[in-house]
Amino acid sequence: MLTSKQLRDRRKQRNRSQIKRKSRGRVRLSVFRSSKHIYAQVIDDRQGVTVAAASSLDKDLKAKLKTGADQAAAEEVGKLIAARAKAAGLGEVVFDRGGYLFHGRVKALAEAAREAGLSF
Repeated sequence: MLTSKQLRDRRKQRNRSQIKRKSRGRVRLSVFRSSKHIYAQVIDDRQGVTVAAASSLDKDLKAKLKTGADQAAAEEVGKLIAARAKAAGLGEVVFDRGGYLFHGRVKALAEAAREAGLSF
């Protein structure tokens, strides 16, 4: 019997291989969620660098958020990562949900990033 972490890692690998096949050179918006916070990075896999990053631990967000583990925090992180990606000159990304279901906090982050101007 596989543990929940092993199952998530399998989904992550399956999702990542599909992203690599279909990305057509676009950068990847990767999401990680823990029980207390949510993190997002825009990663250029060709050069192996992180172009932009945001999380619920950022000083700007931490002061105005009640907690980093709810949908409101995910929406704020989505807006912030979109602004930072646009400042870096990126408008199109590929969304990497990282083995998590596209639901709840992950979905809230993605929709907020779309509304703030990222295209995926």
